[in-house]
Amino acid sequence: MAPVKVFGPAMSTNVARVILCVEEVGAEYEVVNIDMKGQEHKSPGHLARNPFGQIPAFQDGDLLLWESRAISKYVLRKYKTDEVDLLREGNLEEAAMVDVWTEVEAHTYNPALSPIVYQCLIGPMMRGVPTDEKVVAESLEKLKKVLEVYEARLSKHSYLAGDFASFADLNHFPYTFYFMATPHAALFDSYPHVKAWWERLMARPAVKKIAATMVPPKA
Repeated sequence: MAPVKVFGPAMSTNVARVILCVEEVGAEYEVVNIDMKGQEHKSPGHLARNPFGQIPAFQDGDLLLWESRAISKYVLRKYKTDEVDLLREGNLEEAAMVDVWTEVEAHTYNPALSPIVYQCLIGPMMRGVPTDEKVVAESLEKLKKVLEVYEARLSKHSYLAGDFASFADLNHFPYTFYFMATPHAALFDSYPHVKAWWERLMARPAVKKIAATMVPPKA
């Protein structure tokens, strides 16, 4: 069986999300870099894979997919085993909680945290844009409120969907990894259960492997 292909730079948060899931299930894969500075993602070849001209794109034989969370779920479904079941679709209630916290990451956690990553790392270090401290301060206040909810949840369960690791947890890895390279990483110290959860995620072999490919710019 030919390896699946993931198109995009490995240090991209959305690309890393997909690669992490492929690593977790142990599938063979190939990462095909896309030259973002050279606008390769807008080329006809890449638009044939992702009509929106974004990353990642994904190929499994004749199947082409885009949108990192959708790709990740496809991978986790296709390669699910009794030992690796990160969507928990065999249990309706557990699967529902995986879905809930996956949605929370996309619509509540990430919108609070990602502006901090952009303002502290991506903008100044990669695009020469100065940090907007007002945006950072506002986002930190939003993130604190989100982390209060996470702290309460994780004081009762080891992971977000329950006492089992799932896609809901892995989904948080890419942006949180970069957040931990900002000057505001110590915020997690105020939420001990959140910090312990993050440390459990970082101890996973697949996470360690992908983290090594995501060297963040220095804040």
